[in-house]
Amino acid sequence: MANRKEAEEAVKTILEYLENDPTREGLLDTPKRVIDSFDEIFSGYGQDAANVLSSTFNSEGYDGIVLLRDIEFHSTCEHHLQPFSGKAHVAYIPVERIVGISKLARLVDLHARRLQNQERITKHVADDLEEHVSPLGSAVIIEAQHGCMRCRGVAKQNAVMTTSAMRGVFFDKAEARSELMQLIQTGS
Repeated sequence: MANRKEAEEAVKTILEYLENDPTREGLLDTPKRVIDSFDEIFSGYGQDAANVLSSTFNSEGYDGIVLLRDIEFHSTCEHHLQPFSGKAHVAYIPVERIVGISKLARLVDLHARRLQNQERITKHVADDLEEHVSPLGSAVIIEAQHGCMRCRGVAKQNAVMTTSAMRGVFFDKAEARSELMQLIQTGS
């Protein structure tokens, strides 16, 4: 793995490729600023789902759908290093334990703050809920707009990609899926 100095030199090389005068005033500190921003944008590599979901509470018999919808997120496409962003809807049906509401948003961020594709974020959030919370079912639906579609290639400004992952009762029972979709649409 490259160290910080090597990373800043790589950014400097890219600037030299793009700019006639990479030494002009506005670009002098750009390599440092880019690496600082990368440390924040890609902070998901330093986190793990077991820690995010480690704090749970007694469900006190609650056995309905728990849904946190419209979780905004920003990620970076691993294919073109272009941003994509949108909203995630994360649901589960508890058995004995529930998680704090912020933990669902943190779980989405953990996966979004890595070089990614939307399908992987969707799958990994659902997988993590299954592994660490053991619910009757989990569901993740993500809707996003992708910079690689908006500002290059086919240049489709309003295209929205939707992905879903259904586990347990959300996969097995049409009624559970239907109730979930109604809850998501009710809030829109």
